[in-house]
Amino acid sequence: MNFENLDSWHWIVTALIGLIALFLGYYWGIANKEVLNNKDELRLYQDKNAKLEAALAECIKKLADDAKKVPVLSFSPSEAALSAVAFNPVAAKAAFGKTIKENDLKVVEGIGPKIEGMFRDTGIETWQKLAQTNVANCQKILDSGGTRYKIHDPSSWPMQAKMCYEGKWTALLRWQEKHKAGKL
Repeated sequence: MNFENLDSWHWIVTALIGLIALFLGYYWGIANKEVLNNKDELRLYQDKNAKLEAALAECIKKLADDAKKVPVLSFSPSEAALSAVAFNPVAAKAAFGKTIKENDLKVVEGIGPKIEGMFRDTGIETWQKLAQTNVANCQKILDSGGTRYKIHDPSSWPMQAKMCYEGKWTALLRWQEKHKAGKL
């Protein structure tokens, strides 16, 4: 190669290409360091996530164990005698804003005319008897009606019937407004 024929522009262009390569190499090295830092950060967050998932699993297990220890409320015939209160249609109407007939099982949220008929056919004709019936028996009565009654949840029916029997109309209405569809 003959260096005598190269003019100064060639040297300048060569120097500029070298500076650009140096500049790009420097920033490419910094970017790789950031990727490495991101990998370390990702590993850190993965470790934190694993610890949190383990803590969550432990909490779920503890809740399940505690739930097994909590007694299930049941309104069964073995419960102490229900307090007898004479039916007061005026108080019932004042609370619900409509006339309530004594021992009308349809007052209980979730019980309609057909379900009321099923309960009456099995001998549960009063609020007191429904209040003394456990949830498992209520479910058996529903199951006897076929698959169309599977969507109903009788878990609160004895409790609601007890409120009716005891004349606790405002408490029943508040409960029903809070628990639409009669679910606990």
